[in-house]
Amino acid sequence: MTRVVFASSHHVMGQHRIDVTEPISEYEAPEPDSYYAVSKVAGEALGRLYHDRHAMDVVCLRIGSFRERPSDRRSLWNWLSPDDCTRLFEAALQSPAPGFRIVWGVSANTTRVVSLDEASAIGYRPLDDAERYRDTVSPAPYDLDPSSRFSWAGTSRPPTSMRAVELSAFAQCQEPQFQLPVTVATLP
Repeated sequence: MTRVVFASSHHVMGQHRIDVTEPISEYEAPEPDSYYAVSKVAGEALGRLYHDRHAMDVVCLRIGSFRERPSDRRSLWNWLSPDDCTRLFEAALQSPAPGFRIVWGVSANTTRVVSLDEASAIGYRPLDDAERYRDTVSPAPYDLDPSSRFSWAGTSRPPTSMRAVELSAFAQCQEPQFQLPVTVATLP
């Protein structure tokens, strides 16, 4: 095997403020918002190790809110459309000798707060913009505070009512057979 495309998550930066003046770089220190996010940070680090030790090409895709259309205000900045998801995975798989890369997996959203420099470097050209759905999305609790983090309104952990979280790592794009559900139990 000479290339790995790792389905990471925007949650690796889930505690980062989103009221930024400059796009959040792909290589800023992780600020995970959950145990799930910590596992994604570990996966990215493992990808770096394999690149450094074995010269393997590793592209870590920090997938945003992947769905048919954005559902809340947060997803106006981190939405990844199904068509752009296809373009993202195609770029990650077809880019000649990408080395080690961390790439934000979001569409060309007007209110995007993350950099697409590394995405551009591998040939990803997103076309969709969540802005066209602005009038149809609903507010979420974390939308009301402009200084909030990616999720959970800036708290350091998920709500205590969450005992188990059903997670899905989507290498799905438009192919349902690639859906990989994972259940992670949180500590009390």
